[in-house]
Amino acid sequence: MTTALQPPARGLAPLYLAGFTTAFGAHGVASVLGAETDDLGLSLVTLGAVLALHDVAEVVLKPLFGALSDRIGAKPVIVGGLAGFALASLLAVAFPSVLVLALARLGQGAAASAFSPASSAAVARLAGRQRLGRYFGRYGAWKSLGYVLGPVLGIVLVEGIGLRALYVALTVLAIVAAAWVAVAMPALPVHPRRRTTLADLVRQTTDRSFLVPTLLLATTTGVLGVVVGFLPLVAVRLDLPALVGAVAIAVVALVSTVLQPLTGRLRDQGRLDTRAGCTGGLLLAAAGLAVLAALPGPVTLFVAAAAVGGMLGTVTPLAFAHLAASTPDDRMGRTMGNAELGREVGDAGGPLLVGAVATAWSLPAAIAVAAVATAAVGATCWRALRADADGAPDTTGTDADVAGPPTGS
Repeated sequence: MTTALQPPARGLAPLYLAGFTTAFGAHGVASVLGAETDDLGLSLVTLGAVLALHDVAEVVLKPLFGALSDRIGAKPVIVGGLAGFALASLLAVAFPSVLVLALARLGQGAAASAFSPASSAAVARLAGRQRLGRYFGRYGAWKSLGYVLGPVLGIVLVEGIGLRALYVALTVLAIVAAAWVAVAMPALPVHPRRRTTLADLVRQTTDRSFLVPTLLLATTTGVLGVVVGFLPLVAVRLDLPALVGAVAIAVVALVSTVLQPLTGRLRDQGRLDTRAGCTGGLLLAAAGLAVLAALPGPVTLFVAAAAVGGMLGTVTPLAFAHLAASTPDDRMGRTMGNAELGREVGDAGGPLLVGAVATAWSLPAAIAVAAVATAAVGATCWRALRADADGAPDTTGTDADVAGPPTGS
């Protein structure tokens, strides 16, 4: 276990690659299948169903694998999940038919459900209570790189070599990540399980220390889903080249990638607290979306993209660090799995809300509704997070505390 004299960088580096892998796989495959729909003979309904398989697997399995990592340790769950991801990708290399691609998509989602929450739990325990923001910021930055590079590299590989090339790359990436985790990540001790009743589970998942950061994370993924899905459509309706929408999405990821480590470091130094940071980030995104809804144009398109990137770069590391700081080690995996479930709900709910309003009303009105909803969550965050429990560095805990038995529930 890490101590103040033994920085956890080497043990955490392979987890960054694992985070990059899940983001690259989810978005890279989705973008390629969308671009290759006609060549593969997919209808739009079939395409939607195939893409949804990844999210369905994550919604069902993330809490289960998170709890499993508490029982047997995070390391075997991460290595096993990455190995499963490699096998699912290899299946698509061998038999790239529509049915097999769908099965591979489902398998990748199931495998990511294992190593994603386990990786988050491992980051929390390896970082130590006083460095949660810094290392969650770095972990989130690598995932953001996967989100933006996945579609670009995926299309480059497919257009330049062929569909199999993408799945070969994902197979190699997962194998390298699994081997690196197996060699470099220290084995985290499994804490004795305390007897948990259904009443305990309900109390834990309805506690403000869990609900508020999970609501924040769900909101960020919901807004991200909205901009990824609808900013390109806004660009097209403004008679802009399709590339402009893609560049706007890249701006979101770039701003988020740059800001997350900085936000985490400021949090650990006590210069930025969860209450102010998350509220400010959400209000920034709400303002950007509101400007785009009121004055759709090329400039406001990129203003909204930068604002949403600012929200992601601020809220994501603060919310994860706050959640980890309030969770005992013996249920870190389960908590991260349940929080990831909340993120998946937001990822699906945001685009559904905007799509429904756009269909019934108009796209600018739908974006305005998203802005209002985001601002409402920001106001809720400000009220719900007490000033004396704002997620600043825990001065009562040290890295040594992380290695010992949990002292709170």
